[in-house]
Amino acid sequence: MKLKRTAAAGLAAALTLAVAGCSEDGNAEGFTLDVPDIAAHEAIGDAEGEVNIIAWPGFVEDGSNNPDADWVSEFTAETGCKVNRRIGETSDQMVTLMRSGDYDLVSASGDASLRLIAGGDVAPINLDLVPHFGDLVDGMKGQIYDHVNGQAYGVPIGRGANILQYNSSVVEEAPNSWDVVWEADSPYAGKVIAYDSPIYIADAAVYLMHHQPDLGITNPYALDSDQLAAAVDLLKQQNDLVSEYWALYTNNVSSFQSGTSAVGTSWQVILNVLGDGYDGVLPEEGSTGWSDTWMIAAEPKNPNCSYLWLDWATQAEVNGAISRNFGMAPANAKACEGSPENEAHCEAFHATDEDYYSNVWFWTTPIEQCIDGRTDVRCTNYQQWTEAWASVKG
Repeated sequence: MKLKRTAAAGLAAALTLAVAGCSEDGNAEGFTLDVPDIAAHEAIGDAEGEVNIIAWPGFVEDGSNNPDADWVSEFTAETGCKVNRRIGETSDQMVTLMRSGDYDLVSASGDASLRLIAGGDVAPINLDLVPHFGDLVDGMKGQIYDHVNGQAYGVPIGRGANILQYNSSVVEEAPNSWDVVWEADSPYAGKVIAYDSPIYIADAAVYLMHHQPDLGITNPYALDSDQLAAAVDLLKQQNDLVSEYWALYTNNVSSFQSGTSAVGTSWQVILNVLGDGYDGVLPEEGSTGWSDTWMIAAEPKNPNCSYLWLDWATQAEVNGAISRNFGMAPANAKACEGSPENEAHCEAFHATDEDYYSNVWFWTTPIEQCIDGRTDVRCTNYQQWTEAWASVKG
């Protein structure tokens, strides 16, 4: 599978946002957003016969890519809903496709979900129609990237941290800080791999939160102009150390295997692919991460089949299959039970370890109104981050 998560390019200028009392840990309590008034679906009626889904690779599988990965066929047999899948290559593409009106559901990452909500492209979720929602881990519920005005707009799928990965034959002393990828005197200059996306600016902000506290950064996705400038300066310093920027996970794998890179940002699933000789850690500063949710279109053509899919994909067996196929922590805690395979997968991805994920800042679209609760300054939005990222890479 080819995994690619390139963050969305630009936040709509017309977006009007208001934030009050946001929690610094990413929880959406007190988070208000000026959004179109869209009603949630009230009840599940007769299945329409099909459902159109935009999803990351590995999320919606019918056995055609891998005979061992098929949770679509049984869904269709049980519900009568044929699944029409469109693979999403980037968050930006997913947002554009959802705005076409041709799709019912999307597996949105946190760098796209707030745009979909504020743009009126997705509807609130009627959680009464998703019975397995109660089985999902608490740490993925009520988060700021998909839960606003007291309403859920997403049904969690899975999550993962952006870890510090290293070649243990080159990096002989196990690192516990991101300093090996950020500081100019890193002994691994020219061997550092970095993520290729404007959202990576948040990784610099996480490092600055701990090493330059006078900047006042309390949320890496809420940066005023001075804080963004500091993050950009750090990224430009890192640019001299970087061997490669990656977006496709296969590029990360090949960079480490070839010896081009020895240390840098990665995912647990990539570390698993590399196997012996490589290791990874969540450093002392914490990290960024990603969390995906199913979101339903504001005006879905097939709302009943959509809700049937939400319920189907959220149950433990299917959610577990999706998480193992893609390489992430499942949202349904019961997916960690029932077999040694399930238990081992969840242990590797820290599925129910909230202490671990309490140090992870999940991707959230930067917006002008500061999501850290500040009201005396405007924060920078994603368009500004996109422009800043271009200046980093030259």
